[in-house]
Amino acid sequence: MKSDPGTVHLDIASRLDLLETVQTVLAQLSALVGFSEDQNHYMSVAVRESVANAIKHGNKLDEAKRVRIAFTAEPGQLAVEIADEGPGFDPGTVPDPLAPENLLKADGRGIFFMRQFMDEVSYAFPPRGGTVVRMVKKA
Repeated sequence: MKSDPGTVHLDIASRLDLLETVQTVLAQLSALVGFSEDQNHYMSVAVRESVANAIKHGNKLDEAKRVRIAFTAEPGQLAVEIADEGPGFDPGTVPDPLAPENLLKADGRGIFFMRQFMDEVSYAFPPRGGTVVRMVKKA
């Protein structure tokens, strides 16, 4: 994760109850950048899904493993990076949630929501392991 004086960093245990803390920081930064309530809502869904995926799928709910979130607010945009300590994954192997056989499944929509609600979504897989998801929303 790149470090920048305008960046807010969170380092949390792999616990789903900490999602609200992440959401609170996102809401504050979203307001500072000037996003509308609707834009904030959609970003909130994307960030929640990404952090939940890092906790559940990346770190396998292992509280000893960390999830690191970096929010970088710039004029007209907000970038969010979420890094876990898991084994990584291949985004190309994630089933399409819009495929007929997946429409009624209760899960599997996180990556779809991230791609729909953010302007940019990219993945990195550092040599040390883990997954880094970077998302950008432009005002």
